[in-house]
Amino acid sequence: MRSVGRAPTSVIPAAAAIELIHNFTLIHDDIMDRDNLRRGYPAVHTLWGNAGAILAGDTLYAKAFDLTTRAPAPPAQIKECVRILAETSVEICEGQWEDIEFENRDHVSEDEYLRMVEKKTSVLYAASARIGGILGGAERAVVDALGEYGRLVGIGFQIYDDVIDLRTPEDVLGKNRGSDILKGKKTLIIIRAHEFGENIKIFGAKKASREEINQAIRQLEDCGSIDYAEEKAIEHVQTGKNMLKILPETKSKQLLIELADYMIKRRY
Repeated sequence: MRSVGRAPTSVIPAAAAIELIHNFTLIHDDIMDRDNLRRGYPAVHTLWGNAGAILAGDTLYAKAFDLTTRAPAPPAQIKECVRILAETSVEICEGQWEDIEFENRDHVSEDEYLRMVEKKTSVLYAASARIGGILGGAERAVVDALGEYGRLVGIGFQIYDDVIDLRTPEDVLGKNRGSDILKGKKTLIIIRAHEFGENIKIFGAKKASREEINQAIRQLEDCGSIDYAEEKAIEHVQTGKNMLKILPETKSKQLLIELADYMIKRRY
């Protein structure tokens, strides 16, 4: 990785492995959340059924570890990268279960939500940054800083993802707006609205009219909970960018900064 001094070709197998892990989680997530669309296209389980989708996800998961072992790096570095991927995969599963379990609880605190998001989403960003640093030959302090950058930016990404679900037009979003409301997802937006004493009538209703969904979104806008979540996302991304101060001023560092900024500027 150029930001820590080594040619980027050395991390290509591991970078591909991270993407395979990511897609494995998306395939399984769509099954558990009963989402039929992913980025505007049919989800894997709608094409091949649940069994086919589970097997596809499992295959991607296995291939990720195979790719990691092919990285052109010393055995000790490869071993550490495999360990990080394994630990990250366990945490993702824990976070996914917490997200599901939250749907059956009346109250979820902001701290609980942030811990869940860290496990479900941001640990993969942290793993990606750490593995890049390790294979790039970075010192331990730099690897740790990169990991913290990934963790914080990943949390910001997920919080902002919940904002996008309510604000981005459906033709851009590639799925129905407000789907998390109907599923009863305890997002930071909903948690904050509940703290304000708001009662979202269609929360967890599974089905609602377009007007009812739009009314719920207006209610969340009016009480300030969507703005609150957006501010929290920006805060996490900014703190994450501060972790990069340990790196020299290079084009690669600037790309990491721009990547972090994109997390809170994207529309889908």
